[in-house]
Amino acid sequence: MLAFILKRLFYAIPTILILIVFSFLLMHSAPGGPFSSDRPLPPEVLANIEAKYHLNDPLIKQIWTYVTGVVTQFDFGPSFQYKDRTVNEIIGQGFPVTLTYGTISFLVAVFFGCALGITAALNQNSWLDYLAVGISIGAQVLPNFVMAPILVLVFTLWLGWLPGGGWNGGQWQYLIMPVIALSTSFMASIARIMRSSLLEVMHSNYIRTARAKGLTKREILFNHALKPALLPVISYLGPTFVIMITGSVVVDLYFTTGGIGQAFVNSALNRDYSVMMGITILIGCLTILFNLIVDVLYAWIDPKIKL
Repeated sequence: MLAFILKRLFYAIPTILILIVFSFLLMHSAPGGPFSSDRPLPPEVLANIEAKYHLNDPLIKQIWTYVTGVVTQFDFGPSFQYKDRTVNEIIGQGFPVTLTYGTISFLVAVFFGCALGITAALNQNSWLDYLAVGISIGAQVLPNFVMAPILVLVFTLWLGWLPGGGWNGGQWQYLIMPVIALSTSFMASIARIMRSSLLEVMHSNYIRTARAKGLTKREILFNHALKPALLPVISYLGPTFVIMITGSVVVDLYFTTGGIGQAFVNSALNRDYSVMMGITILIGCLTILFNLIVDVLYAWIDPKIKL
């Protein structure tokens, strides 16, 4: 196991370097620039700004400077649009917010999704099965960009129970609607995967043998069926967790939480390439990390799997 983890970490290094280089090239190949606007700057002023941020250097030198800064100091450089602020400061301000409500949303989605999937599978073709499937379908057809304005309309404008936006230190009143909006569609996907996987496992031969031995349904579920049924769910949870903790753009925009998703949108609109690069690299590194965690969990749940 340790050799497998070290091998994957060794492969992750060139993967991240390739991600940084390609992201850098794509950002700089886009038309316009961070200092382009409807009113173009005088050539002398633009030349001075580009010299300050080393944008007039050869492309190879810019890439080398950026890669060495990221690798050796984990420094994503200064922001092109926010004066006297670095990309690290912007990410450090927004990422804890997104990490908080993203982690809570992930736990809510996993708990209720698995519960719905298990309930539906153990009561196939019963009213509980139809109810669980109906809830999953209803949540699936209401993605976060539909759920968010509905929640604000109902709980803020009509009922006045919850604040319509803001963060305020992460108080529970400000967490409820972002968590619901972010978790519902993922909960529905987890429930569908859990139901289909558990149904397949419950019809396997070794489960029939366990029933023939007189084991209770609870013993069969927790001792024999649940672990193999979780494998497809875990495959889905790896990238899902990265998506949720790096923030939903819709959630950040609708509820003005100040998370990293809002910073990513603002950087795209303002052509703030350094912020876009920093967030892209952060998401790439987290994706590689959690894919490794998923592989390790696979081997822990099912020892038959060859790493």
